[in-house]
Amino acid sequence: MSQIIPSNFGCSLHLLNDPQNILTVKMKKVIAAFNMTLDGICDHTTGVADEGLHQHYSDLIDNAGVILYGRTTYQLMQFWQTLLQNPSGQKSMDDFAISIDKIQKLVFSNTLKDTGWKSAELAKRPLDKEVLELKQKAAKDILVGSKSLIIQLLNRKLIDELQICIHPIIEGKGLLLFDQITDRILLKLIKTKSLSSGATVFYYEPTRE
Repeated sequence: MSQIIPSNFGCSLHLLNDPQNILTVKMKKVIAAFNMTLDGICDHTTGVADEGLHQHYSDLIDNAGVILYGRTTYQLMQFWQTLLQNPSGQKSMDDFAISIDKIQKLVFSNTLKDTGWKSAELAKRPLDKEVLELKQKAAKDILVGSKSLIIQLLNRKLIDELQICIHPIIEGKGLLLFDQITDRILLKLIKTKSLSSGATVFYYEPTRE
């Protein structure tokens, strides 16, 4: 899910002379990236966590500038800190641990007092305000890696792209990814990417009705 943003060589001179349009050209995308099963379950214990999946997400993270987490998902991701001191010996897992350690992490929590990770900080403002400022100032795209944040941003029309990795599993029960969407959202398929496990990543852009 590595993102390549091509230069806008076709941009006309009058667009470049308009500061508002320059901001639009430079603004980075907010990308919701998440795993789910064929029946929409997104529990962290589901899915096929193989070499291909780890490499896929390492590439995505290496090409982004920051990733946003809620408390629950952030604390689950802290597992990867242990592999920095004690590598697993599996290259794809150890590479992912390095990638997730390097990227800036912004954590939204009302209860955490400290992140316990040098590359992570607690958000000081509401989600929508943090995201709008990041879109204007970030040098790279912004990733969203928690279900709760994805739903909030979708409901507020602040997600620019969804990258949903659907695993070839019917779980039957568990946490649904999109159960709290308030209004119908139409999506435009950009591309797909198949992984060796049989999982497929669907790249979508929400269309503005």
